[in-house]
Amino acid sequence: MIATPTLGAIPTERRHSDGVYGARPMSTTLRVATVAGPMYDHLLPIFDVLREQRIDVDIVVHADHPTLNRTVADMLGRGERIDLLATHSKYAPSQAQWLRPLNGLVDAAAIAALAPKAVDLCTFAGMAYCLPRLIDVRVLWTRTDRVGRVPDTWADLVDSDVRFGFPGRESGLFGTFFELVVAHGGRLFDDDHQPCIAGDVAVHAAETLVTLAARIPHDLPHWHYDQVDAALLDGRLDAAAAWPGGWGSIAASSLPLVPSPYPAGPSRRVSYAGCHAWAIPATCTEPEAALAAMHLLLGRDAQALDASGGNMCAHLEALAAVQPVDERDAARLAITRRTIDEAMITYPPLARFPEVEDACWSALHELLLGNGTPASAVAAMQHAADRALAAG
Repeated sequence: MIATPTLGAIPTERRHSDGVYGARPMSTTLRVATVAGPMYDHLLPIFDVLREQRIDVDIVVHADHPTLNRTVADMLGRGERIDLLATHSKYAPSQAQWLRPLNGLVDAAAIAALAPKAVDLCTFAGMAYCLPRLIDVRVLWTRTDRVGRVPDTWADLVDSDVRFGFPGRESGLFGTFFELVVAHGGRLFDDDHQPCIAGDVAVHAAETLVTLAARIPHDLPHWHYDQVDAALLDGRLDAAAAWPGGWGSIAASSLPLVPSPYPAGPSRRVSYAGCHAWAIPATCTEPEAALAAMHLLLGRDAQALDASGGNMCAHLEALAAVQPVDERDAARLAITRRTIDEAMITYPPLARFPEVEDACWSALHELLLGNGTPASAVAAMQHAADRALAAG
């Protein structure tokens, strides 16, 4: 049982005698922008704790991550007030112009309780513009009533008749391409963070996506992560990768789904990875209340609540305390932890990364729709990435 978090978890030396963090009026309202979806919404009740402590919470944006990013960029670009923001380690560098550095604001003890690797991913140019909520890596889920032997490599998967689903748009499509390139010995960015996408490995990765997409429903190019999970659970797929937060829906399903490590390439086994995180925008007008919320969200109880939905929370003690509900869950947790330790790959911190990602997934999306060739898609990606970073 997860204990109900309270603001008592905030260090007492930074609270006033009435138990309220910071000096603020009786009625304080936080404007919050947060990610939505079945992998994340189980954390929303945590905001009731703030309401009980005289901090009202107005969720002004609650959307899938691509929509969240676009909406927040528009709002913050116009100077609109957001007090607390759900973001991601790969997007924080592009949002840094709108975010308050958290160095020296958040208690050192609260940060020390988090996984160092996760904190590092949330740091850009020496500044912590966000702090981690959870660590995401992908695990392969396969239906044993349809697949006799789970593919261990991408080559095994391509050579099989397994209907493997993946996102056909947005970050998930580019992330799957990223995994294929690195697993086969390639790179998307060089040591100076310049794009080096073009080449035979990237063309092969694009060809692989086309091959796998041809086996599954024609609407795949319109799928984001949640649609992939839904297709796996409603029987349209034999296998798919899922983030840890997908465990709740998988556990509730009667389908014979088993977890396995993500497919390996000839070079290595990798999973596209990153951290969902919390940030305080520069337009925040309630910094004390925002810091109270930040400490609550980074604390053990809130992160344990997140972990109860399947997520790999960033709080070390909260994650260590997670007990599997059965053998399948134990296997899932072991595979996920091993993937975090051995197979995480992340993009370099780029202030113009969203432009690169948008251009690259769009080229791959067009390819899946039947427009162009793998080679032309890769060439378009290289050109767009060069142009985007040159503009920065």
